[in-house]
Amino acid sequence: MSKATKKEDEKWGVVHIYSSYNNTIIHITDLTGSETIARTSGGQVVKSDRLEGSPTAAMLAAKNAVEIAKEKGITAVHILIRGKGGHNGPVNPGPGAQAAVRVIARAGLKIGNIEDVTPIPHDGCRKKGGKRGRRV
Repeated sequence: MSKATKKEDEKWGVVHIYSSYNNTIIHITDLTGSETIARTSGGQVVKSDRLEGSPTAAMLAAKNAVEIAKEKGITAVHILIRGKGGHNGPVNPGPGAQAAVRVIARAGLKIGNIEDVTPIPHDGCRKKGGKRGRRV
């Protein structure tokens, strides 16, 4: 089998991973992002609320999403990781993001590129905390 036919056989998708400290949401779409293929979250796989953002919950959610995507013929993915971001949220993603990426890699899907798409403010709203900042 030549390389040309092998590339044609690949069906690409996009894995959107939203990872905050309270939850991890994994959403797999086609390349345009308009059609949803699979959508799971940490809250669907664990019982207690405090475990939703944990790496374990993210791994289970990612495993479920990848299985659904493989059934629908997805063989390769681009990964977009998003943290909470914005003018009040933390810019770095939560603990579940790295665990989810690891599961996707181990599942046998080919990974194209991994990109951080956390929203970063360009001096819009004023941060909360007042003139002297948050005093702990």
